[in-house]
Amino acid sequence: MADRYDLVVIGAGPGGYVAAIRAAQLGMRVACVEKDAALGGTCLNVGCIPSKALLDSSELFHQARHGLGAHGVNVSGVELDLGAMMTRKDRVVRGLTQGVASLFKKNKVVWVQGAARLAAPGRVAVRGAQGEQTLEAARVLIASGSEPAPLRTLPFDGERIVSSTEALSLSRVPARMLVVGAGAVGLELGSVWSRLGAEVTVVEIVDRILPGMDGGMAGQLQRALERQGLSFRLATEARGAVRAGNGVRVTVASKDGSADVEADVVLVAIGRRPYMNGLGVRELGVKVDERGRIVVNDRFETSVAGVFAIGDVIAGPMLAHKASEEGVIAVECMAGQPAHVNYDAIPNIVYTWPELASVGLSEEEAAARGVAVAVGTFPFVANGRARCLNETDGGVKVLAGVRTDRIVGLHILGPRASDLIAEAALAMEFDASAEDVARSIHGHPTLPEAIKEAALAVSKRAIHI
Repeated sequence: MADRYDLVVIGAGPGGYVAAIRAAQLGMRVACVEKDAALGGTCLNVGCIPSKALLDSSELFHQARHGLGAHGVNVSGVELDLGAMMTRKDRVVRGLTQGVASLFKKNKVVWVQGAARLAAPGRVAVRGAQGEQTLEAARVLIASGSEPAPLRTLPFDGERIVSSTEALSLSRVPARMLVVGAGAVGLELGSVWSRLGAEVTVVEIVDRILPGMDGGMAGQLQRALERQGLSFRLATEARGAVRAGNGVRVTVASKDGSADVEADVVLVAIGRRPYMNGLGVRELGVKVDERGRIVVNDRFETSVAGVFAIGDVIAGPMLAHKASEEGVIAVECMAGQPAHVNYDAIPNIVYTWPELASVGLSEEEAAARGVAVAVGTFPFVANGRARCLNETDGGVKVLAGVRTDRIVGLHILGPRASDLIAEAALAMEFDASAEDVARSIHGHPTLPEAIKEAALAVSKRAIHI
């Protein structure tokens, strides 16, 4: 006899586990199916969390070798213990995944380990270590996430040509690393291994890094990364690879011709694709779009009654916090509550150093949409706290509507931009104007003062520049 639930969630990543917990808070009997042995999905296990742990550790290593002298702290004999760094990373991951398991227990969410398949509307078959069981549910929420997108000309082998998953657990620092793709994943992991001693070259098929973010800010970040030792080959395509001894020889091509690039490890980071292997989505008749994403309405309902979807399997940015918010809104809608996601106020963050964070429109997007904007900028070199930190790269850019003064985009390149962007997201959620932010009193000396000054600069009133 099948177990009966109000909701079965497929996938325990940041979309699925958050949705399951919120549904339980709303009084539903909930089961969450996860194929992996640990909860948390890609984000906690092989994505956001381990990459940030390595970014922070490698940043400290780089600071000890190159940055502390400016503060009068002279350090010699600094050595890398890669094994200890990886052990710390794994410990951070383990603690957080165990935390999700504790939250499930606290909220009485039933964790079912195994691979899920939509057997019929309202029926989920789960194949696990103990065989197959069937779960019956009034509703099913698909939150199965995504996987690294392969490149036909450079197929993954898990050893020399790797995805982000393997790049988080290399056993040694490669002498030479080739990164294919200048998006957030490629730049972050390229930064990690560059700081630890690798010679890193980034190849990108278009003529700039971070194609989806503000062009001016992306250009500044590229120059900062080049000063750190990364090199870039833009408007260049990776066309093939052959194993050469203990490394890989990759053929790249640009308008100037083709060339071979030697590397010990090639990281293919061209993006991600929805993960629906064996899920039975198409067999059940769930509509998907031309890119293989599940089509949903504004309540996250699919074309099949009782089946919902959120996160990386539907349209929109593949971001953990976007999936989490969609999970909450989806189950609140199921419970009859009014709710919606403000997609114009979702932060996007690149955790290099300096960090790049944005919310809303870039200048390019505003121009494409015909939105007339006034632009205010302020550099961190003129910010007292940034000077004290000796972190003066970058700055803040505010885009406000010419007629309304409403903030339609805010971009930050600099120290702790990932934290600073929260003020911008809150301002946009409340439909704030540049004047609202400019009139808000910011503590001194702090990094957020740069946001206030950039907001003042929209009306050409910045004080400290």
